[in-house]
Amino acid sequence: MSRPAPARRADYAAFFAIPTRWEDNDAYGHLNNAAYHSFIDTAVTLWQLDRGIPIEGEGVLRSLVVENGCTYHAEARFPDLLHAGLRCGHLGRSSARFEVGLFRNDDESACAEGFVVHVAADTENRPVPIPTDYRAALETILRGG
Repeated sequence: MSRPAPARRADYAAFFAIPTRWEDNDAYGHLNNAAYHSFIDTAVTLWQLDRGIPIEGEGVLRSLVVENGCTYHAEARFPDLLHAGLRCGHLGRSSARFEVGLFRNDDESACAEGFVVHVAADTENRPVPIPTDYRAALETILRGG
């Protein structure tokens, strides 16, 4: 089974630097797989903050994670500095698929690529349309957009 080649930095729309920590390494001396999911979540949150999208407090948009995953291409370890490239791979009525490429130090190819799907929901966890201002922000990082 052939795998697609790792994405390049140019494939992503927004970037955020995320330092690794000693505690992110596992017994094998490289980043633990759970750390990658934390970095992906951090990249999405940093993008939201950068765009002025509130992440907490009254009236904030509830986003439920309904799916996530990660493909690993090369090892990273502490003290690498990761550069998280972010794009929106799919934008639906109530859902958005965030895609994140993690680039080690100055590497041009991603060492890992992950995704997380958020669904906008009401207080009873029913899907609701993505608000217009949030949709407009997502469109700025829409893949192929």
